[in-house]
Amino acid sequence: MSFRSRSYHHGDLRATLLQRAEVTLRESGVDGLSLRQLARDAGVSHAAPSRHFRDKQALLDALALSGFERLAEVYQGAAVAGTFAERLHAIARAYLTFAIENPELLAVMFARKHSPDPGAEMAAAVAKAFAVPMAAIAEGQARGEVAAGDPMRIGMPAVAALQGLATFVGSGFVAAENLDELLADTIGQLMVGLRPRD
Repeated sequence: MSFRSRSYHHGDLRATLLQRAEVTLRESGVDGLSLRQLARDAGVSHAAPSRHFRDKQALLDALALSGFERLAEVYQGAAVAGTFAERLHAIARAYLTFAIENPELLAVMFARKHSPDPGAEMAAAVAKAFAVPMAAIAEGQARGEVAAGDPMRIGMPAVAALQGLATFVGSGFVAAENLDELLADTIGQLMVGLRPRD
């Protein structure tokens, strides 16, 4: 049985195209993505991907959606009990690992390479992805460990700091072996800003 007939028979061509697209994204960036090339890589006709992605933008949207779904799983796996600082450290470590391992995918997710009006499905995936850190902030506020305010606005500088750290490591500006120390320093500085004011 050929790859082509096996893909259609099992209905997994979309998943196969997304997996191959992520590999291409890592190797060649967004500019290297082509539905026609993905079709060749998957061993299907050049028109076959259009049944799942009407154009390259739809493919980027699907990659971003998949990225946020995976990030939600990463955060859920990092959900731990303990103080807010302990929870923040576990969440931050999980995010950094994801960001360092998937820099090109993260760029698609956050750099608005997907549609500027992503729709309800993307909004739901983003909300689910950040449910764990937002819950940690809200619970920290309830216990008096975090300053009052909108959890999303409080959490955004933390995400920006972690993204900056991930970029430094990914670019080689900061050595990966220094990551634990830098993460501890970053969390310490974040906690200074997040604590309630007297």
